[in-house]
Amino acid sequence: MSKQEEISGTVEGTSEEALADLLGDLAIGREDHKNAPAFVVRPDEVQDALFTLRDEAGFDHLSMVTAQDYEDRYESIYHLTKYDDRTQEVSVVVPTSREDPVSETAEPVYRTADWQEREAYDLVGVEYEGHPDLRRILLPETWQGHPLSSNYDQDRPQLVPLQEHQNPLQGSHHDEESDTMFLNIGPHHPATHGVLHLKTTLDGEEVADVEPDIGYLHRCEEQMAQNGTYRHQIMPYPDRWDYASAGLLNEWAYARVAEDLADIDVPEYAQIIRTMGAEICRIASHMLALGTFCLDVYGDFTAIFMYAMRDREKAQNILEDLTGQRMMFNYFRLGGVVWDIPEPRDEFFGKVRDFLDDLPGALEEYHDLITSNEIFQTRTVGTGILEPETAKQYGATGPVARASGIDYDLRRDDSYGYYDELDWNVVTEDGCDNFSRLLVRMREVEESAKIIEQCVDLLEDWPEEEREIQANVPRTLKPDADTEVYRAVEGAKGELGIYIRADGTDKPARFKIRSPCFCNLSALHEMSNGEYIPDLVATLGSLDVILGEVDR
Repeated sequence: MSKQEEISGTVEGTSEEALADLLGDLAIGREDHKNAPAFVVRPDEVQDALFTLRDEAGFDHLSMVTAQDYEDRYESIYHLTKYDDRTQEVSVVVPTSREDPVSETAEPVYRTADWQEREAYDLVGVEYEGHPDLRRILLPETWQGHPLSSNYDQDRPQLVPLQEHQNPLQGSHHDEESDTMFLNIGPHHPATHGVLHLKTTLDGEEVADVEPDIGYLHRCEEQMAQNGTYRHQIMPYPDRWDYASAGLLNEWAYARVAEDLADIDVPEYAQIIRTMGAEICRIASHMLALGTFCLDVYGDFTAIFMYAMRDREKAQNILEDLTGQRMMFNYFRLGGVVWDIPEPRDEFFGKVRDFLDDLPGALEEYHDLITSNEIFQTRTVGTGILEPETAKQYGATGPVARASGIDYDLRRDDSYGYYDELDWNVVTEDGCDNFSRLLVRMREVEESAKIIEQCVDLLEDWPEEEREIQANVPRTLKPDADTEVYRAVEGAKGELGIYIRADGTDKPARFKIRSPCFCNLSALHEMSNGEYIPDLVATLGSLDVILGEVDR
């Protein structure tokens, strides 16, 4: 067997040794993370190590960059996996001194490192040498210090220079020899899907460049989680990341990583309830995405938007019956769910089945109104092109990646819950455009309905004496110090992952969120350059971003 053939197997046993052989002297040490082997490399050899793992071992997906500080060093961790085989993972750990926290940038290897390293610099303070645009991304440029660094002085005054208050209506500066114009889109505009500012440069009527300016909704979710206990205090926060409809999907991201960290096995019955609830959330989220996207394209509150809200409302009513809440569910618990199916069970299951029975007719109606509409086709077919290799470079996942023909879905590729026991399909399209992204979401609603129906069948027939909704979890969880793990679930927008490092206490030492919206949005300029402003608005809508999850 050749070295390449050995490496292409799972990252276990001999293949880990093969990776060590491949990296050679680039690896100066090893760490054992719960989800993957980790290799320590020097801060001036980051690109050599990452190029080797990408080009010779096939690790083409940089899921997340995590930065953190210790008493004696700063550290960056690059979490790598493969689009073709999500079960293969490896981490590259890059320590730097506290006095000079400088590390070589990974941006030439993975374009998604551009934004992710900027966030690490902004919040933690690690500098990335050779980065094309190393400046703050969430906090104002004038911010003093790095809030997630242990030496951050919370009492230090924040100074705002005079130019921050310059007159926004000052006279324009027109160059007679240029047709270039700068246009602000947002941050307070419904077509930006929240407080997002697009700094747009026009050459004539075409978009020459667009820079998403984020951070208006940054709420320190990671730091709040680091101040909460594993067992009780963190779970309410995930609902507030993608706050529109995807709460249970967010909760599952935390539940999965914490249960892996603490070696908790979830009862089968609870896994089925989780799977059913998560897919109802996915339908509600996709309905919202469909309605708001058509609102962006058509420009008014058409029947399509109201129909989508009608069907989303049906899903919300079911979720309210199940969880007691309409938005901030807080229904998952470590080891299971907080309570069983509401009584009378037959009435709840009947309501779910009625909802599923109505979906085919509703989707047919949507196809008549949307996908068969000539105006909609003209606005979306062939616009917002995101080629597969470009999507991979930016770490795109979820419907955005699958609409570019990338067959990647964590429910199947890194299965959790009850998904591997059910009959359903991963939906892909190869159009790579705005139309394909809508079509993927509409088809995924059909697959979610199939999953929900199978879950209902199982739950209805489950023996009453075996309906175990929670594992026996200790009241206080204290994972071993320096235990590290990264886990992810297939959220409504894509790969929603969390990295946790334990320090032996009942609270995480580091809690880092991998937002699919953050990575998908970073590719906006690749999709919009050379197009018109209406195309840019449609492309942004097709990404289905929630700024609460982008900024966290």
